[in-house]
Amino acid sequence: QVQLVESGGGLVQAGGSLRLSCAASRRTFSRCAMGWFRQGPGKEREFVAAISWIGGRTYYADSVKGRFTISRDNTKNTVDLQMNSLKPEDTAVYYCAADPNYSDYFASDNPLVYDYWGQGTQVTVSS
Repeated sequence: QVQLVESGGGLVQAGGSLRLSCAASRRTFSRCAMGWFRQGPGKEREFVAAISWIGGRTYYADSVKGRFTISRDNTKNTVDLQMNSLKPEDTAVYYCAADPNYSDYFASDNPLVYDYWGQGTQVTVSS
């Protein structure tokens, strides 16, 4: 059974920090690039960050570069998103996703290549 479960969302004031975590079943996590996406109110789902299976190559949306950090622990089957200097425009439902097919060494920012998705966790940043 394929599972991705996000946790760590919540309400935080602008300038604050949150750490999201995604726990994956071993079958889901093995040889998968992992990504974080978000969908704000009235907006389309957008790429936030991604990390490759081999080498931990990281990718970020321009809007979060320098503020967010993605990391993965292949022994624990987890991928985290550390979010600092949060802004009200970061308010969204954040989704963890796994891509088993794109590449072992790279990760995509295209949500269409990700096969598995979590249920999402709400992040609300107040001004």
